Amino acid sequence: MKRSLIPSIQQDLKQKMVLLTGPRQVGKTYLSKDIIADYDYFNYDYGDDRQAMADMAWNRKSALIIFDELHKKPNWKNWLKGIYDVEGIPPAILVTGSVRLNTYLKASESLAGRFFQIRLHPLDLKELYHKDKTIDLTKTFDSLLQFGGFPEPFLKKSVKYYNRWKQSHLDVIIRQDLIQIEQVRQITKIENLIQLLRTRVGSTISYQNLSQDLMCSNKTVKNWLEILENMFVVFKVLPYNKKINRSLKKAPKYYFYDTGQVMDDKNKGAKFENLVACAFKKEIDHQKDCQGENYKLNFLRTKDGKEVDFLICQDDKPITMIEAKYSDDKIHKHFDYFDKQLPNIEKIQLIAKDLKREKTYANNLSITDATSYLARLSF
Repeated sequence: MKRSLIPSIQQDLKQKMVLLTGPRQVGKTYLSKDIIADYDYFNYDYGDDRQAMADMAWNRKSALIIFDELHKKPNWKNWLKGIYDVEGIPPAILVTGSVRLNTYLKASESLAGRFFQIRLHPLDLKELYHKDKTIDLTKTFDSLLQFGGFPEPFLKKSVKYYNRWKQSHLDVIIRQDLIQIEQVRQITKIENLIQLLRTRVGSTISYQNLSQDLMCSNKTVKNWLEILENMFVVFKVLPYNKKINRSLKKAPKYYFYDTGQVMDDKNKGAKFENLVACAFKKEIDHQKDCQGENYKLNFLRTKDGKEVDFLICQDDKPITMIEAKYSDDKIHKHFDYFDKQLPNIEKIQLIAKDLKREKTYANNLSITDATSYLARLSF
């Protein structure tokens, strides 16, 4: 299956280098080799490829040169800058990595103005529906909820296979990738942190509580969470507090890129909220990376517990509130409160199951089927 980002990457490669990032095993290498038929590929994890890269020996007659996992190479930014500045393009240059390369670029201006960054996310309803309008949205939604959107387990659709894949996936990230990139010794506690996060999806996170559970400092917990973000294990969503009385200021929520990691709950509400968060995060990153648009994902919550799951902002201006309900089609009781402080913006209540009919109201509120909405998601 050709990934939906390919046309954008093909266009960008004509102008600058492209840095393609995303979680491990999300399909970056497969996508890279699917962009242009005539390519030369090098993976820094392989000895022969490392030597070829050291010798700068690749086929310059190829249309595309792919450097995979290049961030593991010492001084990779200056090395890449030298190639681009001296040789330029063509051939086109694509760099891939399973860490947030933008984090490593912040400390250096060596590549400024020389690249476009594009983030590849797991599969979601929108991408799958875009590729095949005949798919059964309900069955596809259920598969994403159970197996997540990483291509290999999603396509296998085997509980046994997914459980084994899920464990090995995290093991490789934590016990191989993380140790190579970060100076981290307390691997077991990071694994315990992930287990705690799995049970708290959809809830605000207290660094103090996590530090007590893990018997370490707040600063250490924040550092570990930042590492997990950089490795594309989780992503953070912050509360929106402008013009909101008694709003939370800092306490974030964390969601998993792999929805299947979320601890099973009886009503599947946490998994559904994680799936929705992933869909919004993917769309926002796509709009920023490929269109230059500035969207942001937040949530609304007051100190006395009033909450709406998500708030979409464009150029820091709120445009849409979204509440994700697995099967409850009664109007969310806190829409009214936040509507008074953020008037006239769109309000959407997404229902995953058992919605008898969609409804719209005069106050710009709609109750709609989640599968249909997510398949056609657009801001």
